Amino acid sequence: MRKPEETVFDIEAWTPRTGLGKMVKSGKITTIDEAIESGIKILESEIVDALIPNLQTDLLMIGQAKGKFGGGQRRVFKQTQKKTNEGNKPSFSTIAIVGNGDGFVGMGGGKARETVPAREKALRNAKRNIIRIRRGGGSWESAPDSNSIPFAVEGKMGSVKIKLLPAPPGTGLKIEPECQKILKLAGVKDVWSQTQGHTKTKSNLVKACFLALQQLSEVKIRPEHTEQLAIVEGSKVKKNE
Repeated sequence: MRKPEETVFDIEAWTPRTGLGKMVKSGKITTIDEAIESGIKILESEIVDALIPNLQTDLLMIGQAKGKFGGGQRRVFKQTQKKTNEGNKPSFSTIAIVGNGDGFVGMGGGKARETVPAREKALRNAKRNIIRIRRGGGSWESAPDSNSIPFAVEGKMGSVKIKLLPAPPGTGLKIEPECQKILKLAGVKDVWSQTQGHTKTKSNLVKACFLALQQLSEVKIRPEHTEQLAIVEGSKVKKNE
């Protein structure tokens, strides 16, 4: 499995084009939590680069190279061709993920005539789609620890349905390898999963997994359950602590 890459961002060379970006560069917004809670849609990927300095990036294996009897090796780019009067015009699509390994993760797709523009577009979209997730204890028997997810959630894309279940410490990520990458960048250490549908369509599978993570922050939690389930939202350690 390829190791995620960390990006280095020079905020002084950045010229923001949106109101949220200008507030970030001027220092009015100093954390990604404040940017998300502002309710303003993130339209510049540089906003995430500036607020999450230890951001990691990776590409998901959604494509497959040609091979005998359909046994080609998995790869990060999915190639398609369009027939025109001038001939076949190939295009490449990929899905990128970003995260800090501590409660924030994003996913986005990109498509272009060449691989490098497709990758860069996917990374920009992933940063614009970054979300804050909840983590919690996966066991009622052991001491509270935010190692897993606090409750079961489901995501669906196309024919693929995936269900993420809390798991006790030491279980690991019992899920498909590409979904493992998403959960690792989100900061989830232990989880069980159930899948249905045509899971060999990797693009639908990873999108369903990301939708399931989004459900973690949409469920209403009673205050008394927050401590009981060791629920943390976003990073465990804030910048001002």
